Amino acid sequence: MTITTHINPEKLHSNPAFTQAVRVPAGADIVYIGGQNGVDATGEVVGADIGAQARQALENLRICLDAAGASLEDVVKWTVLMVDGQDVRAGFGAFQEVWGQRPNPPAITVATVAGLAVPGALVEIEAVAAISV
Repeated sequence: MTITTHINPEKLHSNPAFTQAVRVPAGADIVYIGGQNGVDATGEVVGADIGAQARQALENLRICLDAAGASLEDVVKWTVLMVDGQDVRAGFGAFQEVWGQRPNPPAITVATVAGLAVPGALVEIEAVAAISV
């Protein structure tokens, strides 16, 4: 059951990959998931390219969401940090593989950074989800 309202004002450009704003009603449980890198259960970086790492980071996010009683459809905001010089299209390609044709994509912020805390990591993704109480 969707509890959020996805808002794409007519005065802003429209993009099927993200929503401009998402409204979360009072009383919803909010789940904040810290930045996930493309690492496996042992903490080792998976893959040397941003696509492979993004797929693993999104899988790690899915595991966190599941543990919190949420799903990808409950995500209202993504924040993506990519190491400068990486191909943004490859990262978004991995996201599209995971998101698929689901309606109402979350709001998103993407930023390039000089580096990340995990050596060898090329991408870090955090999420905010809203679930019904």
